[in-house]
Amino acid sequence: MSGFAWHGGRLAEARAAYGGADWIDLSTGISPLTWPGADHISMDWRCLPDPQDLAALEAAAAAHFGVDPAHLCTMPGSEAGLRLLGWMLDMPGRWLTPSYRTHAEVFAQGRAMAAGEDAPQQAVALLLANPNNPDGRILPPARLIEWLERLERAGGWLIVDEAYADTTPSCSMAGEVGEGRRLILLRSFGKFFGLAGVRLGFLIGPREIVAKARRMLGEWPVSAAAIAFGRAAYEDRAWIEETIEALTKHAAELDAVLARHGLAARGECPLFRLIELEDGPALFDRLARRAILTRPFEENRRWLRLGLPGDAAALARLDRALADG
Repeated sequence: MSGFAWHGGRLAEARAAYGGADWIDLSTGISPLTWPGADHISMDWRCLPDPQDLAALEAAAAAHFGVDPAHLCTMPGSEAGLRLLGWMLDMPGRWLTPSYRTHAEVFAQGRAMAAGEDAPQQAVALLLANPNNPDGRILPPARLIEWLERLERAGGWLIVDEAYADTTPSCSMAGEVGEGRRLILLRSFGKFFGLAGVRLGFLIGPREIVAKARRMLGEWPVSAAAIAFGRAAYEDRAWIEETIEALTKHAAELDAVLARHGLAARGECPLFRLIELEDGPALFDRLARRAILTRPFEENRRWLRLGLPGDAAALARLDRALADG
């Protein structure tokens, strides 16, 4: 169980443990509605990434997020940005729980904070995810602005991991980023666009922080493929808007299936749902024996997280598996 509880996406391990070939992977929060344009981009793998292409990607991403490109730095995934920030800021940290395991690893000194606590009035870096993982909690921007102002007065920083914010743009703090603000955001490409293997993310913050991150990463922070996929995807406004609507609809359908089996779904992020029950590992095992991979948690055995089924057939198969108790 420990491997499956560490993070999602361990299909090879699941096949080795349970057998079967036709698996449905609901263990991650990655969108099953993959951006289709990736199939039509041809790459010249003989060339290094071009600085002008990188600038065009950053312009497209900045327009999507609603920030000035000067406040944005491309990263090989948002997790890389988080780990880099722990070194760059060099101060004690706080991280809101429950959340990503990575958050506790970012800072050399610090402690976890419960979701009900107020932001500290100290020179610390407060890190949280919004929307949060694994419970899908969304904190309203008004509350985060209050926390930011409190931290700024003390000389601290607010770091918001917005890896899932593409699904709910209204929760983003992008409009608050600027010079003199001690606010840093992390954004992820792969989760919303369904292309996690591209390993593309962004750090958004004051110019001084962005410049320092760019110096650390060098001239080629990501591959030419990541640049090409990211630029074209962020410019595909029609697909983005249609997909936000479709994900919301699919999440409501998943909620209905779970409710039919007495499972109450938690979370406001449409890419996954957290359910609480008597024995999460037991349901994980039962679904895995039917080749459906979900995400259990060692720290709370009453939890099980389910990603969004990709189509009606996958949802129906989950429905049957839950009924076959």
